[in-house]
Formats: sequence, C-alpha cells, structure tokens
Amino acid sequence: MFENLKKKWGIETSFQLIIIFIVFAITGSVAAKMSNPITVYFNLDTLPGLFYWPIRILIVFPVYQILLVWFGFVFGALVSIITFQKDKFIFNFFLKMSIMFSKKLIKLLSFGLFFKN
Repeated sequence: MFENLKKKWGIETSFQLIIIFIVFAITGSVAAKMSNPITVYFNLDTLPGLFYWPIRILIVFPVYQILLVWFGFVFGALVSIITFQKDKFIFNFFLKMSIMFSKKLIKLLSFGLFFKN
C-alpha cells in the first residue's frame, strides 16, 4: 500500500512519506484548534449540532488549506502535497467552496470594504 502511495505521489523514500503524514496530522490538529476561537467569536457553539458541524467544517477547510501549504513548506513537503491534491475532484470542489466562504467572511468582517459586488 505504501509503495502505491509513493509511486502515485512521486516520492522516492519512506522518510518523505512519513514527513507527509506528519504534515497532514499537524495541519489537521492545528486547523481544528484554530477554528474554535472563530466559532466562539461568532457564538456558533450555541447552535444545534445539525447546523454547528457543517458551519465548523466550512470554517476549518480554508484554515486547513492555508496551514497545509505553510506546514508543507516548513517540512519541505510542499511539492508532494500539491501533487497529491491537484488531481482530486473533491479538493477542487472544497477549494472553490472555501474561497467563496472566505470572501463572504472577509466581506462580513470588513463591513463590505473588500469584495464589493
């Protein structure tokens, strides 16, 4: 299984694969931790779970994408992470959704100064 991943991602050593797994683990943990203050600020934690979790995921995703590039750069795995995700349909779908959500959030927080229609 790991050989298939290494071949698909263009990785030569098992150490590079371990670094990529570490980058994904750290990025996911930090993105989840960083989204908590945002949900508290907007008082979203009082919403029922049916509404809270989809909104929380929409908040986590743009944060995760930014942190993924950052931690990939720090650990030297940036090329592998971009190669891994560039051919994924779901990545493109969530990327477009996160860009749209981020623009709306920035517009809301800046009282419409950015991204005017």
